[in-house]
Amino acid sequence: MNVPFEEAAVERSSSSAERSLRLLGLLAAQGRPMSLAELAQGLNLPKATVHRLCSQLLDTGHLARDVDERNFIVGPMLRRLAMDALNNGVVRGLRHAVLAALVREVGETCNFTTLDGARVLYLDRVEAQWPLRLTLDVGSHVPLHCTASGKLFLAMMPAAQRRTLIDQLDFPRMTANTLTDADALRAECARIADLGHSRDREEFIAGLVAVAVPVRDAQGVTRAALAVHGPTARLSPEAATAALPALHAAAGRMAALL
Repeated sequence: MNVPFEEAAVERSSSSAERSLRLLGLLAAQGRPMSLAELAQGLNLPKATVHRLCSQLLDTGHLARDVDERNFIVGPMLRRLAMDALNNGVVRGLRHAVLAALVREVGETCNFTTLDGARVLYLDRVEAQWPLRLTLDVGSHVPLHCTASGKLFLAMMPAAQRRTLIDQLDFPRMTANTLTDADALRAECARIADLGHSRDREEFIAGLVAVAVPVRDAQGVTRAALAVHGPTARLSPEAATAALPALHAAAGRMAALL
């Protein structure tokens, strides 16, 4: 029986859409750049088919080329989609409530961030009721190399991805304490991985310190970070350490809301 042209076109379109979603899902789940051959093998599809899908997804911004242009990474449109999904109504309200409760417990401003390319993206934050505080709006970006969340994301990612990303960084000096050397940042990442948390010791803004912990998904992959920050006059190293149990507990509650 012949399939009408319109129905055949719909079937082809549905098949292409399903394959595109599978490709994006595979790349996101792997959490690293992947070559055309790796994608084809992972999807069990011919290279020619995967090449066509990649070309379409590059055009729409859902895929991007890595530094090594033979490899693909998630693109800005897919990251935006992920952020919008994380920020959808009910779930966003529940996450905001976790963040607000954390601020009440530790008494300082707390934020919820994710990795966006080579920068940290603020998904949510709750301000402490102090006259002296730093305001960074939701949607703001901050550097990787000199923030508690940024260094945490670097420390928790696969080694190959971390090497590639650190090699791309410009290391602008933000304060006298900013790490501006790749080797120093690598050593700091090793310490963070051992400790399970990260600190900003006035590296981003003079007079401001922070501590961050990972928010992991069901597979143990760090998808976001929770951080508390405050001025050195209030948030001493001892106070930051004392806040860690509350941060880890809140991160556990956040994990269920990813």
